[in-house]
Order: sequence, then C-alpha cells, then structure tokens
Amino acid sequence: MQNPETAGDVLLYEKRKSVFPKAVSGPFRRFKWLVMVVTLTIYYVTPWLRWNRGPYAPDQAVLIDLANRRFFMFGIEIWPHEFYFVAGLLIMAGIGLFLITSAVGRAWCGYSCPQTVWTDLYQHVDRLIDGDRNAQLRLQAAPWGPAKIARRLVKWTIYLGIAFATGGAWIFYFADAPTLQHQFWTGAAPSIAYATVGVLTATTLLFGGFMREQVCIYMCPWPRIQTAMLDEKSLIVTYKDWRGEPRGSVKQAKSSAEPLGDCVDCNQCVAVCPTGIDIREGPQIGCITCALCIDACDTVMKQVGRPRGLIDYATLDGSAHEKAGGPPERIVRTIFRPRTLVYLGVWSAIGLALLFALGVRKHIDISVAKDRNPAFMLMSDGQVRNAYTVKLRNMENRPRTMEISMDGLKGAVMWSDDMPQSSAARSLRRTVAPDQAEAVRIYVIAPSHEEEQDFSFNLLAIDKEGGSDSHKTHFDAPEEKESE
Repeated sequence: MQNPETAGDVLLYEKRKSVFPKAVSGPFRRFKWLVMVVTLTIYYVTPWLRWNRGPYAPDQAVLIDLANRRFFMFGIEIWPHEFYFVAGLLIMAGIGLFLITSAVGRAWCGYSCPQTVWTDLYQHVDRLIDGDRNAQLRLQAAPWGPAKIARRLVKWTIYLGIAFATGGAWIFYFADAPTLQHQFWTGAAPSIAYATVGVLTATTLLFGGFMREQVCIYMCPWPRIQTAMLDEKSLIVTYKDWRGEPRGSVKQAKSSAEPLGDCVDCNQCVAVCPTGIDIREGPQIGCITCALCIDACDTVMKQVGRPRGLIDYATLDGSAHEKAGGPPERIVRTIFRPRTLVYLGVWSAIGLALLFALGVRKHIDISVAKDRNPAFMLMSDGQVRNAYTVKLRNMENRPRTMEISMDGLKGAVMWSDDMPQSSAARSLRRTVAPDQAEAVRIYVIAPSHEEEQDFSFNLLAIDKEGGSDSHKTHFDAPEEKESE
C-alpha cells in the first residue's frame, strides 16, 4: 500500500528544518536594532506615561477606556460617535502599507512587523544562551544531557518571561496601569485580564519562540497580498546573478581557466537569513526584505577586495538595465515615482482631513430620539404633546451649563421629567458632568392648530468658551378632518 504521505515517491510536505541565523553587523542590522528598540520601548512603556487632563479625566496618556467607551491619546479624546477618526487611521495604515510595499517591497515585514520584532528578540536570546550559529547547531545535534537541559530551561524561562511581559503590557492599555498592576498581582483584577494575559503569553511564546519563520511563510496572508502590489519598479533584495555567476571560491578563481563571478559561494547570505532561504535562488515568499544578507555579502566582498552590491536593493527594471551594462539605478528616482506619489498624496490627504476634522470638531453635542409609540398625545385642553429623549454630550474635562431651546414650532413650550409642566418654556438649562453624556426626557406641547412639521433642538454652552450644536427632528400632530 502506498504511503499516504507520498504520491509517486514525491513528498507532499517537508519536515521543518530549524533555522539558526548567524549574527551579522552592518547598516541594515543596526537599523533593525534601532527599530526593535524603538518599537518595543513604545509598546512596553506607553501605558505608564501620564498626561494631565484635569481632575475629571484619567491621567493615563494612552487609554482605551472600554467601560466609558472612550479612547484617549495624549491630548486627544475620541468618543463612540467619532469612530470615523479610528476608521481614518486604519485606512491610513493600509495605504501606508501599500506605499511602503510599492516603494521598498516587504520592508514592513523585515523591520516593523510584531512577528519580526519578537522573533528577532528571541534570536538574540538564543545567541546569549547557546552562542552563535555554529554553537547552536552543535547543541541541537548533541544528545540530551544535564548541560543541554540546563541551557534549554534557562532559555525557555527567558522566552516565557518575554511572552508574559508582552501579554501583561497589552492589558495596561485598557485600564489605569498602576491600579491594574496592583489588582493583577493581588488577584483582584477582572477575569478577562488574566485570560488575555494567558492567551497573549501563549501566542507570543509559540509564534516568536518556536514557530518563527513558519508564521511568515505559511500562516501570514500578507506576503500573498503584497505580491499584487509589487511591480518591476519596486525595490526588493536582489542577487545580481549576472555578476555573481558562475560561483567559486577565491582559490578556485585563481586556478580556474575561465573567469568566475564575484560570488565566492561562502553561503553567508544563507547563514544570516532569519527565514533560512537562499536569496541567490531569486525572489521568493520566504524573503522578508530584512536585508541582513546584504550586510553579510558586503562584508565578504570587502574582505576579498571586490565591490559591494552583489546582493542589494534593486528593481527588476534596474537589474535588467545594469545587466545590459548600464549604470546602477538611482534609488531616489525609484522611490519617488508616480505610483508611490499617488499613494503618498492619498495618505497625506486623509491625514490632513483627519487633522482638520479634529481641529474644528465641537466639544458639545446634542442628539434627539423621538418617541414612536405613541407618536403624539392629544391633551384634554386640545393641545398636542410629543416626547423626546435628548442626549447632551459634554466632551470637555469640566462641568458645563448648557441651554436647550427650540427653533421653529411657533407657540410650543417644553419641560423635562425633573420639572413641573407649569414651568414649561421655550428653553431650559442643564449642567452636564465633565466628559459625560446625559440623557434628558423632554416633552414638547404645542397648540392644537399646529400641524405636523419639522423643528430643531438647539444647544448652547453658557460659558466664555461657548459652543453650539443643533438637531433637526419632527413634531407629530393629528390630521385635521375635512369639514362636511
């Protein structure tokens, strides 16, 4: 019987080969260090930053306050009805990815993706505990013994500590960080906090500690999407085969009857790759464009006295032009071309529109919901009454007195649940607590001769800062019977 794992002696899958990237130095490695330090610092430190918003608002600089349905980011506060700001930021993030991909390929994957950042961090832990690539390979092949078990336990403990810190940092974005930290360690935190930390700890440990390149190659859909955004003018990490082939060592180059290429077949580009691919085989889905192979190759080229750039950022058009004997392409011209400029223009326009909307948005707001059942009530004196639920929003961190008035509906007056009908008037005042929305039940009564018509509730802040808003609604009345 044929093995179900094979079909005609062709394997349907291949067992994973562990990847042990070698340490490398160079400008791209330094840039990866910088990105990793900056992004991890932002992630772990941000919940602990304070921002004074006055006595009525939280002082955490960045806070996703789900209980009160607020999002705070330094001096900005986003309310639920302003979700278009969040939508706009998400659209900007998407277009930004399009822009980066069309300009410099999978640079997001190579430097800023969370999977890349935490995998890079774990790989540095590997080197700290097990040594560099060769030492890790020897330890991997060695039989299990006290020394290997001790190293594994120490390394996996550090893995777990990083994963736990990652999951723990996430929950601090959703509540006051010092308070939640005390509650967490004393067992008084909500159960959802412990569940979230557990899930994020497990996924960080699994994805960053053990699966690593498998997430990038097999699980993540983004590499498949990105291929649709690349064209012949996109910068990607490229092995210049016309210059490197045929390969041969320096010793072979001296004794060979025919000239060899610049590639000395040292395999350093493979040794440093975090996904274990050979860039000399051409563009492939495993390449995350981290450019560490460029650092490794440039170092070897310098040692053997050959020009750098055998592996380099290049476009398909530029590579073809250089292969034909032309000069290397200008990177600036490659990046700033019509397609990327369109992406940049759209991205900038959305950003400017959000800033403008943020600058002109009102700090008080009124919304009205009319009762539908019953639509109106006919009073004993012949007047008609409608009921409304009016919601007043005070989007500032201090109490504000507001006046509600009516525009239109001649002869009508109104009153609220907490005042007698005898005090009905064309306007009334309410003091709304800071950073709160208050629902007010309002009744509007109009003479019986009034017909169905539209009118507006107006809102005016009674203080020196001022501010106003209005909401158009409808007044229902019984239809007049035609006289016989």
